[in-house]
Amino acid sequence: MPNQIQAEAQFQARIDREEKMEPRDWMPEEYRQMLIRQIAQHAHSEIIGMLPESNWITRAPSLRRKVALIAKVQDEAGHGLYLYSAAETLGIERDELLEELHSGKAKYSSIFNYPTLSWADIGAIGWLVDGAAIMNQVPLCRCSYGPYARAMVRICKEESFHQRQGYEIMLTLCQGTEAQKQMAQDALNRWWWPSLMMFGPSDEDSVHTEKSMKWRIKRMTNDELRQRFVDITVPQAEFLGLTVPDPDLKWNDEREHYDFGAINWEEFRQVIQGNGPCNRQRMKARLKAHEEGAWVREAALAYSEKRRKRKEELVGSL
Repeated sequence: MPNQIQAEAQFQARIDREEKMEPRDWMPEEYRQMLIRQIAQHAHSEIIGMLPESNWITRAPSLRRKVALIAKVQDEAGHGLYLYSAAETLGIERDELLEELHSGKAKYSSIFNYPTLSWADIGAIGWLVDGAAIMNQVPLCRCSYGPYARAMVRICKEESFHQRQGYEIMLTLCQGTEAQKQMAQDALNRWWWPSLMMFGPSDEDSVHTEKSMKWRIKRMTNDELRQRFVDITVPQAEFLGLTVPDPDLKWNDEREHYDFGAINWEEFRQVIQGNGPCNRQRMKARLKAHEEGAWVREAALAYSEKRRKRKEELVGSL
């Protein structure tokens, strides 16, 4: 026990000195499990997050929009692969991570269980959802776990481009016909509150925040990130000429922040528990894609094994 206490004290001292923890470094099991949970949830969200947008690839209004959307969906797939690789450095197999996702044991972001009903939803996702993701993920570039922090650097650069792309779609719609502007307003109405829920439960209800902040996995609390998102996004909506669907929203001179209305946390819990508008649809599509892609994985493994044997033969002939 004294050795364990000493090891934990040394670990915390390294964290406090802003040193990065690497895969072979000693770490508390709770730290490792917390990282696996967070990184896996992040990876799953990137993979499931491809589905609402890929739904609009064939219906994009122009070739330029189609190409941009294909590139974005491809980026999200890459993000998921970076993150699964980061999780594997913690000693868990990718197959296990995917099994947890497919069985419903592992969670992903609640936002991806809402439908994309119009082209404006693609703009709203880029502007709001990717905007919220950036708000949450930029601090993760300074996460205490090295592989996760390094993966986030590239991911944040690409997410920043996605956010600008989404905002540009919304701007184009708002500068178009009255029907197009109304389409943009409708998308904002439906995606605003789910975007605020993306940051997770309030600090008083979060069971992981305190320990995650102590170990510097996270750098800001859920409520701090949510407030920052509102403060930055409201002026953007005003520039577009759109109305944020919150009658309680107002600037507070004393706080120098926007006050905003109460979030429907019961809706959040229902979506997390699998009762959202598209939970079953998303998982059905994910399982179908996984099953239909089995031959690709088998072919890749066979090719890898063939290369391994060939390398052994070459080494043996030297």
